[in-house]
Amino acid sequence: MTTDGRKKQFVIELIKPSHYDDDGYVIQWAKAWVPSNTLSSLYGITLDVIDRKLLGDDVEVVLNGYDETNTIIPIQEITERLKAPDTTGVVCLVGVQSNQFPRALDIARQFRAEGLQVAIGGFHASGCIAMLPELPPDLQEALDLGITLYAGEGEGRLHEFYLDALKGELKPIYNYMNDLPGMDGQPTPYLPESMVRRYGGSVACFDAGRGCPFQCSFCTIINVQGRKSRFREADDVERLVRANIKQGICRFFITDDNFARNKNWEAIFDRLGDLREETGLPFSIIIQVDTLCHKIKNFIPKAKRAGVARVFIGLENINPDNLMAAKKRQNRITEYRAMLQAWREQQILTYAGYILGFPADTPEKIVHDIEVIKKELPIDILEFFCLTPLPGSEDHKNLYLKGVPMDPDMNIYDLEHVCTGHSLMSKEEWQGIYNKAWELYYSEEHLDTLMRRMVVSGNKPERIWAHALQFAGCIRYEKVHPLQGGYFRRKVRGQRRAGLPLESPFVFYPRRLWEMVTTYGPFAWFALRLWLRCQQIKRDPATRSYSDLALTPVTDHGEDEELEMFAHTEAAQAAVAKAHKETEAREKHTKQAVDAAE
Repeated sequence: MTTDGRKKQFVIELIKPSHYDDDGYVIQWAKAWVPSNTLSSLYGITLDVIDRKLLGDDVEVVLNGYDETNTIIPIQEITERLKAPDTTGVVCLVGVQSNQFPRALDIARQFRAEGLQVAIGGFHASGCIAMLPELPPDLQEALDLGITLYAGEGEGRLHEFYLDALKGELKPIYNYMNDLPGMDGQPTPYLPESMVRRYGGSVACFDAGRGCPFQCSFCTIINVQGRKSRFREADDVERLVRANIKQGICRFFITDDNFARNKNWEAIFDRLGDLREETGLPFSIIIQVDTLCHKIKNFIPKAKRAGVARVFIGLENINPDNLMAAKKRQNRITEYRAMLQAWREQQILTYAGYILGFPADTPEKIVHDIEVIKKELPIDILEFFCLTPLPGSEDHKNLYLKGVPMDPDMNIYDLEHVCTGHSLMSKEEWQGIYNKAWELYYSEEHLDTLMRRMVVSGNKPERIWAHALQFAGCIRYEKVHPLQGGYFRRKVRGQRRAGLPLESPFVFYPRRLWEMVTTYGPFAWFALRLWLRCQQIKRDPATRSYSDLALTPVTDHGEDEELEMFAHTEAAQAAVAKAHKETEAREKHTKQAVDAAE
């Protein structure tokens, strides 16, 4: 209590930072596309701390949250709030990825200059602390500025961090990497409606599980969230979905790296399906899965009933040599077509991630593989990434320990910039083929094909139109990856990276006006042309009988000779031979069982 009997005020400011574009300006939108699960999780945990009065009965807690991808952070307003009489508080920069760390540090410096308590958490701090023998220079710089580093998750211990902040006694480092909490019965992710509405489509997000049993060398999740999977119960998921429905939010992104390996997937799908039927609300869900999910009995049909409208698949590559080099042994190219067609039968849109820059890649091979994918795999949306040694991954650790040069600028570790060398490609060649890959896949001819495939599958070609604007349009006109995209780019003159000059308003604003004209004019023309083409394809009677190799039904035998994907490398041929042996063994076992029964 204060001297006049009022409760002491403790202010918690949760900020999810964005990162800088190539000109040093914050990437920010009127509405961003991808919500932040970390922000949602910490907001939900903090609400639980407040409700249970874990900071004391005599403390009034004020909680504010911001996602910089869709919100201009009110630095001065936050500073004044935290420096008010009888008030203490902490600024938490949350969910900070490696490419966002320079921006997070720039924000933190402004608050530290005012003597305020600041902490930075997220995958960059957690991954570096988990995997490296010593702190890298950027984390050490943060410590030298008096910024606290938080490594690990918040469930079950975030209130202890807040209590230290309340007393003004934050530790330099909170390291919980060897103590990952269970998820059953924990506070569920939540953001208020006003924040969710700032995302395109008003999408809320939550994780139903964390951790992954696989060993992909480029992945940070297995080293930050662990290889032992932890899960929420169906009751927890139903509770958080109902809380969002109550505030009018009916679209959800389940951020599990691989929901198909969540042991509670069936109970969660059944509960969500029941909830959809009970409420009559056509809420929709986005999930992420592996390439063998179709092998799980009833997984895809139950996903459809639960409201899954879009599914992201970590395809990564069609060359088995590249997959083995990355320790992604779970991906079997012989299953790709069957898996994609299974989703298509349920009219669920498929996204696939594709990584460029594996050891065997060359520009010519990448061009060839993209053409093979276009012809032979019924993928709807394909998005490309540069193979990046992200801090927290095995790849980064190995390169670090070997002293292999990596770009020191964390801002470009965003999966769309080349950060290290390649044995078969120069940096310019690698970056060039990454840029060209988007043009190849989203050519006008292939967009026509994608829309025709939608029609013959009983789906709406307008879905391809909308997603082509998002994925092809964002790269082509906004010059950023779609996962960093949104509706209408903002640029704030004063929000430029530290070390770069503040541009004169007489230079900045005329150039920004010209950028808007030359961006949104061609963008609108592209949208109109594609819409007219979409309607033409939709009305064309010939579309109803359209077929191509990718749509040809998969059989156990006989297709391999026709598909270039299965023949263009020795590794692919070996994968096919192995698949044949497994099929023959299953058939033999089935025959023996039938003979025994007779």
